Formats: sequence, C-alpha cells, structure tokens
Amino acid sequence: MNASFWKVDAVSENSLPSDPRPAETPLNNPAQVGPYRCGADCPLLLIAGPCVIESESQLLEIAGTLRTIAAERPIQLVFKASFDKANRTSLKSYRGPGLDEGLRMLDRVKIETGLPVTTDIHESCQASPVSEVCDLLQIPAFLARQTDLLVAAAKTGKAVNVKKGQFLAPWDMKPVIGKLNSSGCRNVLLCERGTFFGYGRLVNDMRALPQMRSLGTPVIFDATHSVQEPGGLGATTGGNRDMVEPLARAATAIGVDGLFFETHPDPDSALSDGPNTVPLHQFADILDRVLRIRGAVESFS
Repeated sequence: MNASFWKVDAVSENSLPSDPRPAETPLNNPAQVGPYRCGADCPLLLIAGPCVIESESQLLEIAGTLRTIAAERPIQLVFKASFDKANRTSLKSYRGPGLDEGLRMLDRVKIETGLPVTTDIHESCQASPVSEVCDLLQIPAFLARQTDLLVAAAKTGKAVNVKKGQFLAPWDMKPVIGKLNSSGCRNVLLCERGTFFGYGRLVNDMRALPQMRSLGTPVIFDATHSVQEPGGLGATTGGNRDMVEPLARAATAIGVDGLFFETHPDPDSALSDGPNTVPLHQFADILDRVLRIRGAVESFS
C-alpha cells in the first residue's frame, strides 16, 4: 500500500511527547516478521488462531485450516495461540498448558504447517525461550509499559508486536517504541485493540490507526479483542462477536498493515474469549469480504 495514503495531519510533532532516550537504531518500516515484510506496499499480515492452546489436536486442526485459507489469498499468515492467559478474570478460569508444553505444541505447528508462529509473553524470563520457537513476540495490552518485559523482548532479536494499552492514547506508544528501539529492536509492530469507555466497554477510535503509524511502525488492528466487554459475564470477560467483521472492515478501509483475529471451531465452548471469537467455519468468508475492501483501498493509492 502506498505510504502516501497514510499521510495525516492529526498528529503533529508538537503534540507527541518526546522519547526521553534517543533511539540507537532506525526502525524498520516495513518491518521484518519471520519470512514476511509488514508495512507499506506489502501484502496484508494476518495474525490468527485460538485465544489459548486447549489441546494439541485442536491446535493443529485450526492451524491447518488457516494455512489452507491463507494459501488461496493474498495474505501473509502468522499463527497465534497463547500458552498462558495470565490475566484471566477468575482464579478458576483455564489458563493454558504452560510455557514448556505450549512451546512444544507451537513448535509442532510450525514444523507441520510451515507457518510462522507467535504468542504473548508476560514476564521477562519468558522472552528468551519463546524466541527460540516464535518469529514474533506479542506484548499484552496491560503490559505495554513494562520496561523490563519490553527490553527482554527486544534483546531476543525477534520482531515485537505491542498491543496498545486500553488506558493509553495512541501517542503514548512513542516511549514504548523508544524502549524497544533503544534496546536493539528495529522490527516493531503496534496493535490497536480498543480503549476503555466507561466500565465494561471498549471503543475504537479509528484515528488511532494512522496516528500510531505516524510514529514510524506498521499497525495491526485486533478485531476480536476490540469487541471485548471486560468483566461482562461476572467471573469472565464478555463480548460481541457480531461486531468483529464491521470493525475489521472499518480498519481495513482506513488502511491498516495487518489484522488480528481469534478463531475457534466452536467459540461457545472455547475455554477463553469465546464471546468475541470468530467461528472457524465463517472465517474465510469474513476474510474475503475484508480483502475486497482492501483491494478498493489500494486502488486509491
């Protein structure tokens, strides 16, 4: 996509807080993510998979289906699944198989499907072992400002995808980029996943997408977590999966570099984030409709 399409006047140099530490190396945009390049004039980067690893057989089923879908479309697919959901609402909620078993299963997905893989890390000690398997390290939104975690991720040499905190303005991500870049990470992605709008609701300010991209990084739109309703079901998070496609369409019309979806064969029985997860059998059709919008946007450039 032509970079000029992204030119915006909403964010001026004077409106952005300065990074207290100078960057040691220039950012890459397009960013290198495993075998892919993500950014201007690159194919759409799609990050997709189940919220959490439930079983090895299911993980391989979902990855295989997504690989088939990606092979028939002009996209670059990174498979995503979490080995641990460390911020579940309830202590009784399922968290995942843990670091060692989760990485073993993600490595098997990588070997059998040929897909790059990603997962989120919650502690700095997880960065190194995760980087041995994953091509992209994901920083959860609640941890976007955690310096030690960002520095550890940067030092792995892998690309890092940081989800903008629900409590942060788009320009608040500039110091986050500074921490990563000063620690040696040039391949940074920023991910929009909604902003707190009162209690139990998130809202998407679509201005955030070009505003974050003006900071020098490719931008990903997380269509599924944007429809979360934190604490909406009492002991678990609620959501409205019917709104996933409309938001993905809107973000695509603006011109994002990538999209993030969580998908599952039976979301109503999913062990995490089921209410905002896309049914796997609907995913290809949703993606096709989104790609038609992307094609129209690219024709403007």
